[in-house]
Amino acid sequence: MICALGAALCYGTASVLQAVAARAASRPDSGAGVDPALLLRAVRQWRYAAGLALDGLGFVLQIVALRALPIYAVGAALAASLAVTAVVAARLLAVRLSATEWAAVAVVCAGLGMLGLASGAEGDRPGPEWLPWATIAAALGVLVLGAVGGRLPTRARALALGLGAGFGFGVVEVAVRLVDDVSPGTLVRNPAAYGLLLGGAAAFLLLTSALQKGSVTTATAGMVVGETIGPALVGVVWLGDGTRAGLGWLAVTGFAVAVAGSLALARFGEAPEPEPESA
Repeated sequence: MICALGAALCYGTASVLQAVAARAASRPDSGAGVDPALLLRAVRQWRYAAGLALDGLGFVLQIVALRALPIYAVGAALAASLAVTAVVAARLLAVRLSATEWAAVAVVCAGLGMLGLASGAEGDRPGPEWLPWATIAAALGVLVLGAVGGRLPTRARALALGLGAGFGFGVVEVAVRLVDDVSPGTLVRNPAAYGLLLGGAAAFLLLTSALQKGSVTTATAGMVVGETIGPALVGVVWLGDGTRAGLGWLAVTGFAVAVAGSLALARFGEAPEPEPESA
């Protein structure tokens, strides 16, 4: 759980930096949909590069956590990155947190505490043979969702792209569990490895596009839903994730409390729009 919380710390800080950079990299004549070139422009912003470095560190910690904990526990911890984002936004962006919002941070922490007490070890089932291939199909579906969602009206677009990004990150969570042998010869023959790469790339593309012009609040809420519920169900149904004996109710309660508290804090993905910086 320490690694999962460390990943949440990295992701939560990165989201503030990336939101600022994505707005700075936006061009007045750019479209409202998914813009692959936006990623290239955003990376040239130092804030986005710093955010990517934190994302990389968070991903390593996430992999370690997924090797020891059920997917539902890791997913809820990652959703709690919004609590980190709230605190970081309050410090770096001079955003004032109300008493209600500090209470939401406490709710997230309480939910994670319940999960920490109730979570068992990661499941030991290999999963059905089709599941690695399903990660590739799901990642391709994320790209299709991005193409369709990018044409929607502003608020619906932010929600669709955020939800798609969450699905992409969820593909990564499941794929990590399906990659047991990382030797090069075995890795290139494992469909889950390609699902991991494609899902991660699609998620970053959709999330960056959502942050460009849409509501970061709406996009972040969609992402939290997409990256928690689906992967948690896959872990329980097909990969054998469970809880400590007699504590299933506590795990379900903790999961719901942590995700609900995170959604209440979604607005803290919002960052002020800075003046575009020169590369």
